[in-house]
Amino acid sequence: MSYQRERSVTGKSVLETENLLADQAGYARASTILHDGGLVAFPTETVYGLGGDARNDMSVARIFEAKGRPRFNPLIVHVDSVETAQLYVEWSDTADRLASIFWPGPLTLVLPLKPNTGLSALVTADLPTLAVRVPEHPVANALLAEFGGPVAAPSANPSGKISPTKASHVARGLSGRIDAILDGGDCGVGLESTIVGLAGQPTLLRPGGLPTEAIEAALGTTLDVFKSGDPLTAPGQMTSHYAPGAPVRLNATDLRDNEMLLGFGPVEATMNLSPSGDLVEAASNLFHHLHMMDSLGAEVIAISPIPDHGLGRAINDRLLRAAAPRP
Repeated sequence: MSYQRERSVTGKSVLETENLLADQAGYARASTILHDGGLVAFPTETVYGLGGDARNDMSVARIFEAKGRPRFNPLIVHVDSVETAQLYVEWSDTADRLASIFWPGPLTLVLPLKPNTGLSALVTADLPTLAVRVPEHPVANALLAEFGGPVAAPSANPSGKISPTKASHVARGLSGRIDAILDGGDCGVGLESTIVGLAGQPTLLRPGGLPTEAIEAALGTTLDVFKSGDPLTAPGQMTSHYAPGAPVRLNATDLRDNEMLLGFGPVEATMNLSPSGDLVEAASNLFHHLHMMDSLGAEVIAISPIPDHGLGRAINDRLLRAAAPRP
């Protein structure tokens, strides 16, 4: 058997969520579910994604429904190669340069959408652009190869909540709302992909698992930066996002009576993102540690200052959104 069934109750509905193993039988079953319009959570090198057939309106609509995600928030489409990406977007020399260096990997490119692609309009939120990437995780690659088509996949968590880096995180948030979870172990990067817009001047739309400095070095120029309050053009731009159950206090250098400390560097803390101050380790641990702090029943999560360079920029972006006032 490549999978087991788990019965869950969500509100008034009852749905069985299959737990699939990352083997050939599991890939085949996951592919069948996707072809039938179902939803499969699967690991990428960044976080677990909630996948549906990007060409199927009902499947994509189910992604929004399962997550409670606003329909105006576009999705990333995952494909198996540059050649497949070129079927859906207007390619460019800049896209070619970045893809040749960073794909497969934690980089999403937003490019003008080609006409008559067959993709659901829900994927792009009716924007004239498409966010697309080629993931690096072997389980994601095997699933894409087995399915043979584009997979729309935001993070596999309820909208606005902490992103999942383990199959157990997905189950805690979405079991009973989706058809299956393909368990491929822990996600190595631990932060969502960096998103760069290439519909005009190259623009950083969301910092993420690929440091901005690496992209700018590859291009030989600095990126424009998406500003808060600008119209949404890519996933992960909403002000309140990635939020744990408890309120978050940033740049904490002291600890108050009702707080637990999520530390960074050589500090005494309930949990520590990286005692040695390693930003790669901190990025990998961020979402899992926030999940753990939630499970410990923290009233308030205080977080140590994080350096704002390299992956620290992406960590601070997620923390600012986690600490933002809740809608």
